[in-house]
Amino acid sequence: MAVHVTVWDDREKAAGSGARTASTVPVTTVAAAPALFVHNIFTWGSDSTYGFAAQRPLADSRQLLLMDRQGYGDSPDIARSDVDVDAEDVVEVLGNEALAVGPGGAHLVGHGNGAVAALIAAARRPDLVRSLALIQPSAFTAAAHHPVVAGLLDRVRDGAPGIPEDVTPEQYLRASTEGLGMDMPEPTPRRLRAVATSMRERPIWEADIPLEAIRGAALPVLVICGTWEDAPAAYREHVGLPLTAVAESLTGSLGGQLLRVPGYYPHTQEPALVNAALREFWD
Repeated sequence: MAVHVTVWDDREKAAGSGARTASTVPVTTVAAAPALFVHNIFTWGSDSTYGFAAQRPLADSRQLLLMDRQGYGDSPDIARSDVDVDAEDVVEVLGNEALAVGPGGAHLVGHGNGAVAALIAAARRPDLVRSLALIQPSAFTAAAHHPVVAGLLDRVRDGAPGIPEDVTPEQYLRASTEGLGMDMPEPTPRRLRAVATSMRERPIWEADIPLEAIRGAALPVLVICGTWEDAPAAYREHVGLPLTAVAESLTGSLGGQLLRVPGYYPHTQEPALVNAALREFWD
């Protein structure tokens, strides 16, 4: 495969512990379809800061597959990260026999740009996807009709300045976090590599998202977004409002369910709520 996949499977451990009794563990647990997670920028699959580390408890009932997009985590470097390439990698993982995804495919979970890759992959191979869970998807082009999103797209398409060549990954990480009123994670080599890849990523507003194909597949869809009321003002205005509009638009256009979670990073700030919602959605 072109990418690294972390595999979590705690079913035997859960069955042998007293944490869940026989009466609380569904009899279908062993045969439960796996779930594949696709991360956003600045991170990797198993990362505890922006990735899916807090979703590890879900491995007590099914296999979790955490894909590192190319240029992130333990996957190889790529000259320019591209959501279409990521979508092809998602399809490859879903179809990989060594991962024992099995007939009917897997549940697909994506965050941010990773959610866009998940949408494109589901459109290309809906037969490999059981459901779509989209956490604050950056699917701006799929909601271009919304005034808030249209305003964002106009700004970035009409000459929003690119990243100057002399800006380092650490400077960019600081500007993207502390510059917006948030804490900056430790600039480890692994984090800075992820940031450097994000800096070279093809702009997400260039993504072509085939909503008609996804609607035609009639996949169950869950969209999760934050409420953003406690987010730093600049982050809420420039990022939160467009992401909320996208979440609402996708929920309507795909006939999905919408879950609003306190905060602005749902799966890391409120993992118990998100994990419970995923369990219910998958069952």
